[in-house]
Amino acid sequence: MASTPPEFDPQEMSQRMKDSAQHIWLAGLGAFAKAQEEGSKVYENLVKEGSQLQQSTQQAQAKMAQAAEKMSHMASQIGESASGQIDKLESIFEERVAKALQSMGLPSAQDLADLQARVELLEQQLAASQNTKV
Repeated sequence: MASTPPEFDPQEMSQRMKDSAQHIWLAGLGAFAKAQEEGSKVYENLVKEGSQLQQSTQQAQAKMAQAAEKMSHMASQIGESASGQIDKLESIFEERVAKALQSMGLPSAQDLADLQARVELLEQQLAASQNTKV
């Protein structure tokens, strides 16, 4: 016995096409809604990660500023210490040079200043005495 092919029913075929088109349409709407939902989740996650990154960056910048301030303070202290040491060395050098000059019989800077003051005083006295004689 040979089976007969099913009969072609245009109305049934039309209904199947409508159902299929409806399913495709609904699947598209579902995909669109899912994309919107996932997109907003992705966006929210990106905003959250960006906020965390910004906070980490600000903390790192604050730590760098603190480190720079500490380094500046340390450099200042080292400079002050070095300056004090240089002043001590300079003082020692001046004392030794003064002793060496004194041992050679040369006058000190103070001796010369005293002498200059005496000369100026004598010049003033001389000028005053010449004015009274005239």
